[in-house]
Amino acid sequence: MARPDKPVNLAEKLEKLEELDAYWTPKTVMEVNGLELKVSRFKGEFVWHSHTEGDELFLVLRGTLTIELRDRDAVRLGPGELFVVPKGVEHRPVTPEGCDVVLLDPEGALNTGDAGGALTRDAEWL
Repeated sequence: MARPDKPVNLAEKLEKLEELDAYWTPKTVMEVNGLELKVSRFKGEFVWHSHTEGDELFLVLRGTLTIELRDRDAVRLGPGELFVVPKGVEHRPVTPEGCDVVLLDPEGALNTGDAGGALTRDAEWL
């Protein structure tokens, strides 16, 4: 699908995600320059993984998120804060209470990167 021809309201997209009641299931809301802008709800611990196709940006909209990194100190993010996990760096998002995030990934990147498994999801359009 081509990028939308009208503004995207992130609050509305997140409301739709709440209705789906699905965690760790990113949904694409915009494409730009070979990148997908996604929204997702996280809760609990995700799998350790890395992305060989590019960096991954996390922007927290609600709640708090800790991004554990294998080779360095963990990063804790609150609302309005963002962090980029560099290409190839093994990481694991953790949020005991849950959070809403915006992700920016290369087009077609899987949420579980190289790890695969039961939590792997294609980022469908929302």
